[in-house]
Amino acid sequence: MTTAHATDVALRRHLRSWVGGWPPPSPGIHVVGDPARLEPTWDGARRPLQGVGDGTGTVLAVPPDSVERVRAALSGGLDRPGLGDELGEILAVGPSSFGTGVFRTAVHVADDLDDVGEWFEEFDERLPEWLRPFNGPLLVAFDDDGVTPIAGVGIKVHDRYGQELAVVTEEAARGRGLARGLVATAARRTLAEGPAPTYLHERSNAASARVAEAVGFHDRGWTVHGLWPRR
Repeated sequence: MTTAHATDVALRRHLRSWVGGWPPPSPGIHVVGDPARLEPTWDGARRPLQGVGDGTGTVLAVPPDSVERVRAALSGGLDRPGLGDELGEILAVGPSSFGTGVFRTAVHVADDLDDVGEWFEEFDERLPEWLRPFNGPLLVAFDDDGVTPIAGVGIKVHDRYGQELAVVTEEAARGRGLARGLVATAARRTLAEGPAPTYLHERSNAASARVAEAVGFHDRGWTVHGLWPRR
């Protein structure tokens, strides 16, 4: 089995777990009942709606007792004004925003990007606080002093088949290629260990899109969907 084929198999298994079923059975929106939407996710928070689209069909997972009401709410499309608040009421999370982002995965990492950063298997007090919630390995680049963290990747271990990478670079350290190097390093590790690496970002985030493309997370027209309570 080639690495690309193995990663595709891992991705399919991951999405079956992550959105309650995969691939979409046909074009359009498919709402499925998933008991996992009632359970804590990678950071301990509960996410009652989670979805992925492959450019043709979209699977949205919600708690089993909400399927029919969510399906009715979505009958007007994913871009309908007020949809987030309606879904928030159905799913008992209050006023919310329904969002769509870019879903990417990689089967090969660019050869011209060297490994960067230092690995930590768990949170360390030397690391920035934004990395504390992650439940997977942490990869951090330090300034020349060897003490000040200037960029890092957190890995969200969603299940045994899928790991999502998230990268942040301090403003003063941007433009040095750190994000690309860190994401490439983390993706290589994930691929070597077997899970499919994923990378998600907002459609408007051009900088994140450039990092993803440079590393090998190409835009295949896939989407990710979620519900975020408005505070």
